[in-house]
Amino acid sequence: MATSSEPRVTLIGKPGCHLCDVAREVIAAVTAELGETFQEVNMLDDADLTARYAEMIPVTLVDGAQHDYWRVSADRLRAALTE
Repeated sequence: MATSSEPRVTLIGKPGCHLCDVAREVIAAVTAELGETFQEVNMLDDADLTARYAEMIPVTLVDGAQHDYWRVSADRLRAALTE
């Protein structure tokens, strides 16, 4: 479980990814609404992430566990963060 100083949400993507841009907007809105934070990770900087998620980006993690990929549902993300 994340501590209060660690972002609970991670967005894994890469530059130039239009779906990543859309996901970032949804994640930013939901986390701001709930007083949470998120971090963004460029999968191109990590060979393991690239191998694991190359065909799935953007990938959203909540508390370190995979939550969504390709598209982010604001309702699903909100529910995961308030459970």
